[in-house]
Amino acid sequence: MKDECLCTAAPTLIFSCSGAADVGAIADQVARKLTREGKGKMFCLAGVGGRVPGILKTTESAEKVLAIDGCPLNCTKKCLEEAGISKFQHLQMADIGMEKGKSPVTDESIAVVSNKAVEMLAG
Repeated sequence: MKDECLCTAAPTLIFSCSGAADVGAIADQVARKLTREGKGKMFCLAGVGGRVPGILKTTESAEKVLAIDGCPLNCTKKCLEEAGISKFQHLQMADIGMEKGKSPVTDESIAVVSNKAVEMLAG
């Protein structure tokens, strides 16, 4: 089996926390929502962490990259940085009032984070 990505590239890639906490679930849902809306393409953070060459190459060549972290541990940001990816915007949900363990996964919370992400990508 070849070591390559069968994903298609996009000008804007979105990586998100998908952790077990409420904020991780929100981050994941935001990335999926942005993908459905055509704002970018959710991409494989596990592939970055696993240093899959095709995924790294696609990420490095993306026009824009957005990392969405649910909590201040910043796992998404750290995964990208550890893989040598430095050209990305970072949305830390705690910076917009989302607190781990106190942020229910609702349409409203997903909309708040999604709106901030769209604002960042536009700016």
